Amino acid sequence: MITSAQNPKIKWARALQAQSRKRREAGAFVIEGVRLAEEALAAGWEALLVLYSDELSERGRALVEAFAARGVPVEAATPQVLRAASDTETPQGLLVILTLKPLPAPREPDFVLIPDGVRDPGNLGTMLRSAAAAGAQAVFCPPETVDAFAPKVVRAGMGAHFRLPICVLRWDEIAARLQTLQVYLAAAGEGVSIYQANFRQPLAIIVGGEAQGASREARRLATEVVHIPMPGGGESLNAAVAASILLFEVARQRAGA
Repeated sequence: MITSAQNPKIKWARALQAQSRKRREAGAFVIEGVRLAEEALAAGWEALLVLYSDELSERGRALVEAFAARGVPVEAATPQVLRAASDTETPQGLLVILTLKPLPAPREPDFVLIPDGVRDPGNLGTMLRSAAAAGAQAVFCPPETVDAFAPKVVRAGMGAHFRLPICVLRWDEIAARLQTLQVYLAAAGEGVSIYQANFRQPLAIIVGGEAQGASREARRLATEVVHIPMPGGGESLNAAVAASILLFEVARQRAGA
């Protein structure tokens, strides 16, 4: 039983929660709660450590046993100590440290999302969740976008990280992977309506952050600019909402609806 917040395992978990540099150096990230742990276990994602407290539900305890059966180190901690390592306001009593090894992207994907300079973790997590649900084959994150494995992004993604290739790439690396794709840039009030665009062809969709809009690199890569019609007016949509509309318009067109 871990009873001190100064325990090295607790300090490690806290550092991984707080700093993207620590996550990169360790090749690890943290998930919290039963739902995400179930997703990680079902996906066969490699776990490095499981921490739990006696506040954990029966459903959660079954998960701990399942991780232990796979040879993952399991440690009990007092509720107070586990809260010290948590990034949530209401911890569920379960924290899992996983390897940071994103799924590999297909060699020739035909449906890619690029979140351009998206700094809000909740927005990026929601984009990832929508991308996975709409059938996107990969997400390419440029350097200016928030860390896709930050705690708030992972929580908002609701398991998308375990089903969707998420690649952190420089703009030149992104450009090299888009050579055979039509690249659509979403920009409020510019270009053609998304309902007039041909999303049945192999494509990438770039959605910029709300604060800065499309970056120069994004505009340089774009082969066509599209917008979401807003009959009710308004300057723009939330970035995650806009991405979701675009992603599911691609899915709709490809389903022949």
